[in-house]
Amino acid sequence: MSNFDQFDFHQASPLINEDTEFFPLMSPEDEEEMNNEQTPEILSILPLRNTVLFPGVVIPITVGRDKSIKLIKDAYKGDKIIGVVSQKDVNVEDPTFEELNTVGTVAVIVKMLQMPDGNTTVIIQGKNRFQLGELNQSEPYIKASVQKFVEIRPKVDKEFKAMVASVKELAMQIIQFSPNIPSEAALAIKNIDSLPFLINFISSNMNATVADKQLMLEVANLRDRANLVLTHLSAELQMLELKNQIQSRVKVDLDKQQRDYFLNQQLKTIQEELGGNSPDMEIDDLRKKGSKKQWSKETSIHFNKELDKLARMNPAAADYSVQINYLEVLLDLPWGTFTKDNFDLKRAEKILDKDHYGLDKVKKRIIEYLAVLKLKHNMKAPILCLVGPPGVGKTSLGKSIAKALGRKYVRMALGGIRDEAEIRGHRKTYIGAMPGRVIQSLKKAGSSNPVFVLDEIDKVGNDFRGDPSSALLEVLDPEQNNAFADNFVELDYDLSNVMFIATANSLSSIQPALLDRMEIIEVNGYTIEEKVEIAKKHLLPKQKETHGLKAKDIALKPTIIEKIIEDYTRESGVRSLEKTIGSVVRGAATKIAMEEEYNTNFSYEDVQKTLGPAFFDKDAYEGNDVAGVVTGLAWTSVGGDILFIEASLSPGKGKMTLTGNLGDVMKESAVIALAYIRAHAEDLGIDYRVFDQWDLHIHVPAGATPKDGPSAGITMLTALTSVFTQRQVKNHLAMTGEITLRGKVLPVGGIKEKILAAKRANIKDVILCKSNEKDILEIKADYIKDMSFHYVSNMLDVVKLALMPNKVKNALNIVYRDEKKQESVS
Repeated sequence: MSNFDQFDFHQASPLINEDTEFFPLMSPEDEEEMNNEQTPEILSILPLRNTVLFPGVVIPITVGRDKSIKLIKDAYKGDKIIGVVSQKDVNVEDPTFEELNTVGTVAVIVKMLQMPDGNTTVIIQGKNRFQLGELNQSEPYIKASVQKFVEIRPKVDKEFKAMVASVKELAMQIIQFSPNIPSEAALAIKNIDSLPFLINFISSNMNATVADKQLMLEVANLRDRANLVLTHLSAELQMLELKNQIQSRVKVDLDKQQRDYFLNQQLKTIQEELGGNSPDMEIDDLRKKGSKKQWSKETSIHFNKELDKLARMNPAAADYSVQINYLEVLLDLPWGTFTKDNFDLKRAEKILDKDHYGLDKVKKRIIEYLAVLKLKHNMKAPILCLVGPPGVGKTSLGKSIAKALGRKYVRMALGGIRDEAEIRGHRKTYIGAMPGRVIQSLKKAGSSNPVFVLDEIDKVGNDFRGDPSSALLEVLDPEQNNAFADNFVELDYDLSNVMFIATANSLSSIQPALLDRMEIIEVNGYTIEEKVEIAKKHLLPKQKETHGLKAKDIALKPTIIEKIIEDYTRESGVRSLEKTIGSVVRGAATKIAMEEEYNTNFSYEDVQKTLGPAFFDKDAYEGNDVAGVVTGLAWTSVGGDILFIEASLSPGKGKMTLTGNLGDVMKESAVIALAYIRAHAEDLGIDYRVFDQWDLHIHVPAGATPKDGPSAGITMLTALTSVFTQRQVKNHLAMTGEITLRGKVLPVGGIKEKILAAKRANIKDVILCKSNEKDILEIKADYIKDMSFHYVSNMLDVVKLALMPNKVKNALNIVYRDEKKQESVS
């Protein structure tokens, strides 16, 4: 038993259960004697957790709490009189006086038994009700003053007698509907002559919550209490009738299943006589299909074994349809079925160039793969991962590659997948089991060597259902995927001929072990020149076709397209550009549909009428008119961007404040830059007292946007040096690079996106780490011919390149505090 006081007498049945011991019933004379008994002024209070004691009713309770055991033993040695009160909250282990109900029942301890398990069982009989007064003591158990509860006995008229008769009749019906209640219960209720005791007896034994029973106990008027009991009994009887109806209906359903079985057997015989498709014929059909499949000996043995198991099954069994579904999946998979690769490399180059402008690195890798496959005729397919910002054509590249190779194309979106079974499938024993999406995609393709695009692999999640990233490890491992195990198929399937192409926006969220299995190819953003060509060759013709326009209905000159790119889009890809061109084309379509005249050669004014005012300023560069403002280059998930770092000084005690929603790495860059400047103040021409007597504030605008990363290191250094020396930064200059305490400048990533952002902002000079020179060489020279790049490896070189000399004498007019005197220092 548990360590709390528990009522275990009749919890199993609606009214009384089969284990109920019927104690001698109370006669009217006994009841009258009980009501005339005096209620003690002070009582020891026994809290009950899950029942309510009514006057005249005898119940056993199991006592488990130390306080309660102490109370029972003391009372049993004395007058055996206690007060029994139910708790307000049954979940409270040790209730206080305030957590007890205010109305309880005086009880006499009839018998106390020590049980074999160590618990104490007490048989108590309720006497009369009382009202709790004031608390007298809390330890070792509760004692309180009590007052007798005044009961109102109604006039016994016809209506009251009818109500009591209804209560008794409902109780008898409940006993009749409950097979677990012994017939003695009905006899006991019949033999009760006292009306109050009848109401108390049924209230105590009915199926109601402790709160409902406590409410019945607190009702002073016997007529009202009888009405309340009648309401509860009516609801309980309706519930039992409904339960019996449901059980009867279930029995009918079982009989129906047996009837259906016999009918199915007769139908099977009739179908055999008529030559219909009986289960045996289905099995023969599956066996014929299996004999034509080009699968291994092991697969063939497994298929025939499962087919024999199906033949032994009863067609009416639930597992029969599951087994048929499993065998049909095995038959539908393209075991040993391959499409023939097209090794015309010139044709492949033309298809790739036609479908995608630029992306030379990806195209070169595909041609290399085709060339080796043409020479060797047997090669494990590479696992390529195209990484880049949204809208650069990573997913559509898969279609072009499939077209160039002459292979089937399938795509599987991984964004938001959290269930490992999506990759590996479910066990076929589960209801609704199906293969994983890898096997399902191959089944749909009908080929074992398709081009398989795994879209948004960086957005795979994980939770309590498993880790899909880990399940992909086997799929994307060239050394293991020749025997991929799907939980549903239960056979190894060869994926080594599938050309997997994964796409991602960022590598940071991909599991390192998964990243190690793929060949990473960066698909960077497009330059304005590339975007113009893409719009001319792909986007504009596509939008014309989508909106039902002919080629002559609208024309956009390259200069107009360039203005659209600069004024209405700001992205690395071309997805927003396609939407914007679509808006322009819809404007022309509206004019045609309304039969209005318009200029087919759209001018920039026509574009503005359709799209509205320009969204973006081409020249986002704001200039460096004051010292302490520096332009930096940043990488975002949608491409490159420029940001400004501002620094200012104010009189103080050398405190540094950072604002602008900065991450930990960016904050560390500011600390490193300040530490380096303090250590090299003399080389930079800075008076050392400025560090102790002036507060420094660094801010990166667009404070609502989170910013982090080491790329702003040299930008922080330049901003601090500029504000300490009051030397302005050169115009149209931007920079990016990581710094160290030793004064080294380290390389950073995303260079192409950053350079494209700098060009969009009309930046002319860019300072980079010497190690990033190779990244600049990968950009076509025509795209950056108007820009100058300065490569550095030392932090002092950054300051020399970035800051202008002071032309005004006493430019830094700061008054420093000195212990002996004050002096103005330039």
